[in-house]
Amino acid sequence: MSKGSEKHKQRNEAIIYFGKDLVRRSGSHCELCDAHGTKLTIHEVPPVPKEPDFDHCIFVCEACSEQINTPKKIDTNHWRCLNTSAWSQIPAVQVMSVLMLNHLSSHDWAVELKEQLYLAPEIQEWLESI
Repeated sequence: MSKGSEKHKQRNEAIIYFGKDLVRRSGSHCELCDAHGTKLTIHEVPPVPKEPDFDHCIFVCEACSEQINTPKKIDTNHWRCLNTSAWSQIPAVQVMSVLMLNHLSSHDWAVELKEQLYLAPEIQEWLESI
C-alpha cells in the first residue's frame, strides 16, 4: 500500500471516530438542512487541517453532501434551509452555511440572508482563511 493511501486511510478512521459525538451534537439530523431518517455522512469544513479536527466536521445528509461536492447539481430551493443553519451556534455549521450562500450569490434571498448575518470575529477569520 502506498504511503499516501495509508495516510488517507488513517485520516478516514480518525474522522469516523467523531461519528458518535456528531450524532449526539446533531440529534441524528443533517446539520445544514435538518433532514432526519436518512443516511448522514461526516463532512470536513475547509480549510481541512492536517490532523482531523472535530470542530471542522459537520454531519450532512446525502443531498447536501452531493451538492456541496458537485456545485453543478445545486438545487437552490433545497438550500433555503440556510435560513436556519446560518444562525447555528456551531462554528463549522455557520461557516459551511456561509460558503453555500456564496455559491448561491446570484439569488436575492441568499444575498439578503448573508447581509443579515452577524459573524463573530473567529468565524470571519475562518472564512477569510479559505
